[in-house]
Amino acid sequence: MNEIATSIDSYLAAYCEPDKASRAEVVRRVWVQDGRLIDPPLAAQGHEQIIGQADQLLSQFPGHRFRRSSGVDTHHGWSRYGWQLCDATGQVARKAAISRESTTVGGWNRSSDFSGRCRRTKLLSPCT
Repeated sequence: MNEIATSIDSYLAAYCEPDKASRAEVVRRVWVQDGRLIDPPLAAQGHEQIIGQADQLLSQFPGHRFRRSSGVDTHHGWSRYGWQLCDATGQVARKAAISRESTTVGGWNRSSDFSGRCRRTKLLSPCT
């Protein structure tokens, strides 16, 4: 497993870590100080807000765990992967795709989740 995938897996595991100090340590390690996490309907900027967002998630989904559900695609400082939030029985409660921008030094800058599938739409014009 490469360094980016290891970092992602560590972060996903920590996000539902019941021990706040352990969770905070991972957030501080993988995010830059003013990093921005957007996961509609929530948005957080900086370590403390990202840690607070995890606290909020834990209160809504006690006993749940994140897992990466795809490989990790990377290019030009961005990475993309799928994730699932699973309950204690392994049932998927939520899933999404996420994109992250990394700095060359210091961790993730920005992250945005897209939950669910893309909306279907009628093509406006044919590809001819």
